[in-house]
Amino acid sequence: MKTRIAQLRKERKLTQEELAKAVGVSRQTIISIENEKYTASLVLAYKIAHYFGKTIEEVFDFSEEEAELP
Repeated sequence: MKTRIAQLRKERKLTQEELAKAVGVSRQTIISIENEKYTASLVLAYKIAHYFGKTIEEVFDFSEEEAELP
């Protein structure tokens, strides 16, 4: 799943480690989400979006998942 996390982090001059600590996950989790190797849980997606003052839809791109729905 595509996200805007890396872009939002860079705008705020945050490291992956700083974001990870702020939302209660490991740096590796943030790396995996940014590299589209892991899809965040709803709870984690909410925490990340809330941290940046955005909605989940503003941070995560659901267009590919919507295309797969019957």
